Amino acid sequence: MTEPALTPARRGRPGYDQETVLRRAIDLFNRQGYDGTSVGDIAAELGLTKSAIYHHVSSKEELLAAALDEALDGLTAALNAALEQTDGSAYDRLRTAVHQSVEILIRHQPAVTLLLRVRGNSPVEVAALERRRALDEKLADLVAAAVAEGAVRDDLPPALASRLLFGMVNSLVEWYRAGGPVDAATVADAVAAMAFEGLRAR
Repeated sequence: MTEPALTPARRGRPGYDQETVLRRAIDLFNRQGYDGTSVGDIAAELGLTKSAIYHHVSSKEELLAAALDEALDGLTAALNAALEQTDGSAYDRLRTAVHQSVEILIRHQPAVTLLLRVRGNSPVEVAALERRRALDEKLADLVAAAVAEGAVRDDLPPALASRLLFGMVNSLVEWYRAGGPVDAATVADAVAAMAFEGLRAR
């Protein structure tokens, strides 16, 4: 997965690196809302001065962009791989893509939570929403391919099936907690089983 691209640190800061700044910023954006969080808030969370934050990043928007890219890059790679794969059935590739989407969401849950809350209030958010729409289209293409081979029911429009699948996956941000009694692989298996029992052609 592509690591979030942040501006290289201009000077070192003991105890903190760009990754730590990003993690704390994502946490604050989720707790307070992006618009309700200032660079000063992020600095206070880290115990730094506001000016010290600019040794790590150039702006709050840069942190938002890095967080949204983190959420989107893995999903994009998983769906692209499924679409480009030439062996195996479309049904298997679709199921694998959904399974991997669950694992990616759990691995990057704070960033995905933030992604699901953006509303297009800035160019960075608009770009992220466009990437989300592209993901819907890629998943719909996989559904259509599985329908064409007769493995998936044909009475649901592929675009609707795609949104329902992503809706099920995205709902995990509301209740799943890492370190709980159910691990990521078990959740991914359960989501795939429930979703595809309903989608399988009768």
